[in-house]
This record gives sequence, C-alpha cells and structure tokens, in this order.
Amino acid sequence: MRILTTVNETRAALADRGRIALVPTMGALHDGHLSLVRLAKQHADTVIVSVFVNPLQFGPNEDFDRYPRPFDDDVKLLEQEGVDFCFNPTTEQMYPTWPSTTIVSAGEAGRILEGEFRPSHFDGVLTIVAKLFLITAPDFAVFGEKDAQQLALIRRMTRDLNIPVEIVGAPIVREPDGLARSSRNRYLEGETRERATVLNRALEAVEANAHEGAQAALAAGRKVYEADEATIVDYLVLVDAATFAPVDDAFTGDAIALTAARLGTTRLIDNRPVRVGGNEN
Repeated sequence: MRILTTVNETRAALADRGRIALVPTMGALHDGHLSLVRLAKQHADTVIVSVFVNPLQFGPNEDFDRYPRPFDDDVKLLEQEGVDFCFNPTTEQMYPTWPSTTIVSAGEAGRILEGEFRPSHFDGVLTIVAKLFLITAPDFAVFGEKDAQQLALIRRMTRDLNIPVEIVGAPIVREPDGLARSSRNRYLEGETRERATVLNRALEAVEANAHEGAQAALAAGRKVYEADEATIVDYLVLVDAATFAPVDDAFTGDAIALTAARLGTTRLIDNRPVRVGGNEN
C-alpha cells in the first residue's frame, strides 16, 4: 500500500487506475471501517482510504484534540485488507486557507437532530467530502449507515451539485452485545462501557413496538433510557426513511429510529430501520 500525503501526488497516483472507490475516514479504524473497505473492493479496481481528522466538523467544545490518531495501527489494518492507497494529508493540504472561507452548506436539513447539538458539523462534513471527491475523483464512495443523517446529506449533496460519484451505504457493524462500532468507543471504560448498550436496547424497543405506531414505539424506547438515569439523551426520534422528516402517529411505512446519548464525557449515536404500523409480523 502506498501512503499519499499531498493533493498533487494523489491525483497523479490515481490517474488511469480504472474504477476507483474512496472510503473517507478519520482514522482510529475498527471492524466497521474495514467492512467499508471490503465493500469498496467489490465495486472497484482501486481502493483509496483517506485518514484525516477534519477540524472543520468539530465544534469548539468537542474532542478534536483528543480524538484518537493511531495512524501506524491504521496502516497495518489497511495493508492487511489489501488497500491500494492511503491518503493522509495535513490540514494545510486540505485547507490552504485556514480558517476555510469556502464552505459547503448542509442547509436546514443539517441543522436538525445532530445539527441541533453540533452546529456547523454537517457543513464541515460536506466540505471535506466534496474536497475528497475533487481530489480523488472516485467512481464510488462508501460510507457507514451508522451516521444515517450524514449519509443522507452526502447523497443529497452529490445530487444537488451533480457530482458523478455513486454513494454506497454499508450496514452498521456491532459488538457482540449490540453496541455499534465507533472510534469513540475507545473512550468507554468499565461500567460506562457496559451501560453503552442502552442506545441499541432503546432502538430495539422502538422496533419491537413499531407495529403499534410511532408514539408507542418511541415511548417504549424512552422507557429503556429512563431505567439508566446517568445517561443523558439528546434525542430519540423516528423519521421518514425517504425524507428524514419526523413522523407523526398516523404515519405507516419505512422509518429510521435515530438516537444520540451521552455517557459521561462520551457522546454516541446509533440508528435502526423500522417498519411503522401494520401487522406485527
């Protein structure tokens, strides 16, 4: 695997490399990321994984400085998976002018749910993803479905800006106890790690009660959270899978249950597809 660090060498390295798949990451790789790599290899002749902790998507009180950066370990994992290139640029390469004066706006859809609790986060995400698309010119880009709102916004951006990249979503990878794999799971220790399954358990309760309607489903999920008083819930919602608009109790059809919660200093997100209304079976 070749490690690339500049924009120009990356563009040169990818010239005439056939069908290219990009897997954008911030490093601290785990099995969830590697599942994206394996999916990318099914779609392309050449796979490039970016490893860049993007400062533009972190707020002033978030964990940018302490975000894990085990780059040597990441390289070993990518080599084991047969990745062709790793793009590991500096901030100066990605943002020649800092702070960046040109930003891709996520609009109103980026200011709800995660956007409400992390203002400007999705603007930062879309800006770096657009930059990576321009630098690597991939045919495909693979993103995890755990970040469901992010995935929806990236799909909308590529459509709105006529970017010729096919966006591929990869299923959530979970620990044996149901916790969604995340780089931030490294922050969890002891009793806090054991309690972290509450997000998935709340989503399971929503799914199990979704045949009774949205209100009953969310009430069941909230009951799971209420049993763990130390967890601070930012949101637990059901949204239309097609539009991401919150559903009302008359809604029937495919939805996504989304949640975010804080366990101590660690904030986690998770989601689960849900069929609302209709027969329980």
